[in-house]
Amino acid sequence: MEAKHKQRLEELAAAVEQQLLTYVQVTPETQRQAKVVEAMRYSLEAGGKRIRPVLVLEFCRLCGGTQEQAMAAACAIEMIHTFSLIHDDLPEMDNDDYRRGRPSCHKAFGHAVALQAGDALSTAAFGVLIDDPVLEPSVKIQLLHILVEITGAAGMIGGQIMDMAFETRSDVTLEEQEAMCAAKTGALIRGACRLGCTAAGASAEQITLADQYGAKLGLAFQIVDDILDVTSTSEVLGKPVGSDAQEGKVTFVTLLGLEQARQKAAALTEEAKGLLAQFPDHEFLLDLTEELLMREK
Repeated sequence: MEAKHKQRLEELAAAVEQQLLTYVQVTPETQRQAKVVEAMRYSLEAGGKRIRPVLVLEFCRLCGGTQEQAMAAACAIEMIHTFSLIHDDLPEMDNDDYRRGRPSCHKAFGHAVALQAGDALSTAAFGVLIDDPVLEPSVKIQLLHILVEITGAAGMIGGQIMDMAFETRSDVTLEEQEAMCAAKTGALIRGACRLGCTAAGASAEQITLADQYGAKLGLAFQIVDDILDVTSTSEVLGKPVGSDAQEGKVTFVTLLGLEQARQKAAALTEEAKGLLAQFPDHEFLLDLTEELLMREK
């Protein structure tokens, strides 16, 4: 990634992280429940690529909006993403003890507190949008509608249910796997692009292009995740590797083989770049799109 683009990515991520922690802090109203707030902050502070909020901020900019217009939506989607990671790590789900190089939330705070921290983040996300002082009420309603759609049974949560159901099957097809990933991983990535456009008051055509870009990027992102689970190490990823194979889970690598999976991710990335090229001043996102294909964690 070009140095100037890497610096921009770091600056955007830092701005999101700073704002996130202003939303989630112990207040006089939550002093007696401070433990759950601490768990929320612990998971938000774990770092990560912050890809979803960056997409919100950048698509808002590409469509003529400001960072102030996009920040609430950027933080909201990162809260939803973080809540999903807390729950994914629980024993009933992926049963992972580490996340981003340190103990997962339920290992650090206990099962019950982690469960409640995830729930609290999921509701806080909607409050952040409702209370934002910058956005017009009509825009807030549009953003809330997107957030509901991408989070619920038709989106990320539904995708997780599909993923769990597939664990007991050995006959999952490529089409089914793509549909599951489009919901579990792709919904938030597509939603991030739409949130950014909507915050800026973009045209329907721009929102459609951004949504199509997000769909391609989201699927490529998941394929690369599946590849890294086979080729990387726990030290690099900051979480266990090889767990998919140990649990007998169907992945794009098991369906396509390693080389074909790489080719599919590369082809999707090229399609995403073609859609992105229809936006002005897209060089940063173009570089980021390529970086996500080549990433090592």
